[in-house]
Amino acid sequence: MSYTILWPDGSVDGEADSFLRGYEGSGTQKTYAYSLVDHLRWRVREGLTTVAVKLLDLHRYMGAVGAKVPMPWGQPWRVPPKRPYGASALQVAAACLKAFYLHQCASRGVNDELRVALMVQRLPTQADRDRALLGHVMTSMPANPLAPKRGTRPRHPKMLPDGARVALLDVVNTARDEMVVTWLSDTSLRIGGLTGLHLTDLHLRENADCGDCRGPHLHVCHRWGNPNRAAAKIKPEWAVVDGSVTKGEIYRASPAMVSSYFKYMTTEYANYASGHGMLLIQLAGARRGEPWSADGARGMLRRAGRRAELAGRITPKAFRHQFTNDILDVSKDPAVAKAAGNWASAQMVDEVYGHPDLHSPEFQSALMAVWGEEG
Repeated sequence: MSYTILWPDGSVDGEADSFLRGYEGSGTQKTYAYSLVDHLRWRVREGLTTVAVKLLDLHRYMGAVGAKVPMPWGQPWRVPPKRPYGASALQVAAACLKAFYLHQCASRGVNDELRVALMVQRLPTQADRDRALLGHVMTSMPANPLAPKRGTRPRHPKMLPDGARVALLDVVNTARDEMVVTWLSDTSLRIGGLTGLHLTDLHLRENADCGDCRGPHLHVCHRWGNPNRAAAKIKPEWAVVDGSVTKGEIYRASPAMVSSYFKYMTTEYANYASGHGMLLIQLAGARRGEPWSADGARGMLRRAGRRAELAGRITPKAFRHQFTNDILDVSKDPAVAKAAGNWASAQMVDEVYGHPDLHSPEFQSALMAVWGEEG
């Protein structure tokens, strides 16, 4: 699947198309296309072109979509029901705009002033040096003048309400939904990875042929062409060796996960599956038996949360946070939580989840001792 940008009359936008073709076959192309089309619409309203646009104009656009920039932005752009971009979307927009205009300035030989303004450098940080092969000789790093300043990492990610798993399992209507709640509760699976699973990715037995894990497990493999458009966020290499899927992101499967899988497979899946080979299917409507989308799974969790009268909105990400927090509470080792949750680094796990439980007996005891209230 390929993405480009069209004008209302159906003609292809040449600038956008030449830029997006450089990302053919990747998820970046889709992400940049959705980000770039909003900017091009804003640019038309402002009467700007690639030849005339200045860095100040790009800062105005970033302010109009949600960045904190100390300047007037002009007319409102993202008006209700549209919402300002969040931190991640602003980072994507900044990266997209820099890449787009550098590509246009270089390929068309125009607007040297903007090209020079975008090609700024910064001093490398210690993290940059640690990541680089010869970090000790680094003297500069490319910077993006459009990127908003990164805030501190949130220390308390949103967890599930107390007793959420039991409450959700009491109100779900199908074996498929029960399996989804169980699998999200017992792993740190992302919803895109879960809804993108194929039956061949599941090795729910001891000593599977892949040799990657002794116990029951599953492989989350990034596939760009899934019919439900679900895709794993992380893209490690994977392969099929002697008919068995290997590598990818590996998640251990609990006995409850295996049990819920067989209950689903022997009832609903056996009755409705249409031979596409994906794990999660739709169980009602005209598209019954076809692959179930990530949005469908999110909607199911949201409705189940309301039926169970749980506080707040139940999201797949909350399960991932809860699982990692629980693993860290038991193991007290960020490295264990990193491996169990397939996180990028143990340092990140410790920064986000390694805070004390403010209601634990240990915390209360330490506080009472400082207050001099111990008996």
